[in-house]
Amino acid sequence: MAERTANAEWDGDLVHGHGAVTGASGALGELPVTWASRTERSEGKTSPEELVAAAHSSCFSMALAHGLTQAGNQPEHLEVSAKVTLDERDGAPTVTSSELTVSGRVPGIDQAAFQQAADDAGKNCPISRALGGVQITVEATLQ
Repeated sequence: MAERTANAEWDGDLVHGHGAVTGASGALGELPVTWASRTERSEGKTSPEELVAAAHSSCFSMALAHGLTQAGNQPEHLEVSAKVTLDERDGAPTVTSSELTVSGRVPGIDQAAFQQAADDAGKNCPISRALGGVQITVEATLQ
């Protein structure tokens, strides 16, 4: 279907070094990254985990909009956040979870059906599928 490319550069060691990430589309600009931005305070820099969260929240929102529309309930508005956690597992830094939170205005649907649609999108969006070893939770609130 599609291929997308991102590039990273890194200078120095892990703890004191720094780098930058760019996307081939140019939409991201040049995003600075450091080890501290991953494990401490971001201080205006991004991290791979923040980029995963951005990818997951945007992918999920599209999958949910598609699922709702296919079921005859086109959403008016969806707001999604993803909180991606970096923890130590087996002695190595590991992305362990992605918590998706969505609120939405969807005419003609009740809370239970909205939660079910969100759960389905949480399991089936391409980024969720790519994160197969990561615990994914979904909390949905109908406005």
